[in-house]
Amino acid sequence: MQVLKISREVAAALDDNRPVVALESTIISHGMPYPQNVETALAVERIVRDNGCTPATVAVIGGVLTVGCSADDIQLLGKRGTAVVKASRRDLPVVVAQGADGATTVAGTMYACKAAKIDVFATGGIGGAHRNSDKTMDISADLDELQQTSVLVVCAGAKSILDIGLTLECLETRGVPVIGYQTEQMPAFYTRDSGFKVNYRLDSPEQIARAFYAQRRLGMNGGMLVANPVPAEYSMDGDYIDACINDALKQADAQGITGKQVTPFLLDKIRQITCGESLQTNIQLVYNNVRLACGIASELCKLRK
Repeated sequence: MQVLKISREVAAALDDNRPVVALESTIISHGMPYPQNVETALAVERIVRDNGCTPATVAVIGGVLTVGCSADDIQLLGKRGTAVVKASRRDLPVVVAQGADGATTVAGTMYACKAAKIDVFATGGIGGAHRNSDKTMDISADLDELQQTSVLVVCAGAKSILDIGLTLECLETRGVPVIGYQTEQMPAFYTRDSGFKVNYRLDSPEQIARAFYAQRRLGMNGGMLVANPVPAEYSMDGDYIDACINDALKQADAQGITGKQVTPFLLDKIRQITCGESLQTNIQLVYNNVRLACGIASELCKLRK
């Protein structure tokens, strides 16, 4: 029974010490509507290649954890949408055993990176502590995965729908360094500043790569989170997006939405409330994160020579 597949393109790049950037698939099936989800995923892969790196989109396809999805795989994930299982670490054994398809979250993708020995992963925003999680205990498995899995994750901060201050406290407790790329402020996905500070500011991909390389050389388990603010021209007004989020949260509560369905529900409602503006911001911040991830992955390869 095959449980893991690394594409020939990705395997060859890893063997030759050429830069590889991993990409998640939840954003395809659960983060955006069709066909924008497929268009965005394919555009992201083009950006990775244009920046001299090899893309490794991760998903479970027909019960096989796949590192380096094909264009057909991406089409399948996009068209099936939310019918595809949202696969975090806990879901992988069952999804694989059932021969099902799964769209990997940050935690699921990080686990696949570890299995394939990929160091750098670009995503949109990480999961974290949800609002009122002091009562609900709704805290994303992404944070625990960052504690235990040695992968560098580039994101636009924690999603704005979360309690960002508490998310940062959880990361600090878990010993995960949070690096701001050319900023001292933790971005908030749709906006450039959440009002909270990161642990360190580093201003170049080389500096970030050296920090992660040192972490690995020290034998320290766990990942590193790089917070990369959305480009200023695509950043949304903080008060406006907060009002939209609060509206979406009320709708989620009224409909009894809980667990791993909360985030895709809220993202879709915010897209509707903002008449698609939030979706465009989401797409642009992913592109921005991928470009930075490529720079870091390239610098890491130089350090390993």
